Amino acid sequence: MNDRPGGPGGPGPADERLLGTSPWRKLLGRPELGAVVGALAVFLFFAVVADSFLRMTSFGTVLYAASTIGIMAVPVALLMIGGEFDLSAGVMVTSSALVTSMFSYQMTANVWVGVFVSLLVTLALGAFNGFMLTRTKLPSFIITLGTFLMLTGLNLGLTKLISSTVSTKAIGDMEGFSSAKKLFASQLTVGNTEFKVTILWWIALVAVATWILLRTRFGNWIFAVGGNADAARAVGVPVAKTRIGLYMGVAFCAWISGQHLLFSFDVVQSGEGVGNELTYIIAAVIGGCLITGGYGSAVGSAVGAFIFGMTSKGIVYAEWNPDWFKFFLGAMLLLATLLNAWVRKRAEATR
Repeated sequence: MNDRPGGPGGPGPADERLLGTSPWRKLLGRPELGAVVGALAVFLFFAVVADSFLRMTSFGTVLYAASTIGIMAVPVALLMIGGEFDLSAGVMVTSSALVTSMFSYQMTANVWVGVFVSLLVTLALGAFNGFMLTRTKLPSFIITLGTFLMLTGLNLGLTKLISSTVSTKAIGDMEGFSSAKKLFASQLTVGNTEFKVTILWWIALVAVATWILLRTRFGNWIFAVGGNADAARAVGVPVAKTRIGLYMGVAFCAWISGQHLLFSFDVVQSGEGVGNELTYIIAAVIGGCLITGGYGSAVGSAVGAFIFGMTSKGIVYAEWNPDWFKFFLGAMLLLATLLNAWVRKRAEATR
């Protein structure tokens, strides 16, 4: 969502080409346009083939499925706009939940103490990814793959060492659990439909991320670093700090998702989260983020997550074999990437 003038170290040509153009040309230049078209197509498709898809209760379920992906897709999208990846995002969610649960249980502390400790630990993990990336100059794929493997091993090894099982002990009867549950895992009733609080977290994060990208200097820096890090550095953009900040943003949202995971089920399985990092990346790519960086939007990531939610639940409502879900997800990824490329070429052709 980079349709604003760039300042020093700004977004570059992708923004400048939209200045002084017609509304049609501006529309073609929106990163999320292809995702919106795809979302409409998916919605109409399941509205026809699945009778229960249009019920309000079904809508609440779809939004919940989308929000659990969307909360993480937002910071992953910003990181991709900045030209980097994070393959540890999925297991970091589980690590966040495990720290809260095990610290609270083992220290017999108020659950909120564990929540705060988990926030510090998770932010430290994000800072570690960013620091290692800027110091070693290795690709983010290698750095975060290493973090992914280490966290996967730590999650399992420490959980078995402390709890003697692959899951944490129940903390539902501990002080502070009910109030934390209200913040991270409660339900809101609108009419006869229940909506999870994660939907509100998701909307808030999209709004904040959009404001950062469009209205702040840090947003300029993100686009600049993703477009050309060397050029950005030459005009004074703090490239290292920007990258570290983006990784800490991913960590912060992993903390939110981890707390929701814990307070929804009371216990956490140490092996959860593996593979989810690809889902977050897919949602961002479907939403218009380029693999090469420098282009994309937070709104697009939300639309990509919504497509994921509609597809995952639409298949169930249509009573199809869920084994086909990965096939449809892969097909959507390819189609969205091709559509986004076509939209961008059309936008450049109409400059």
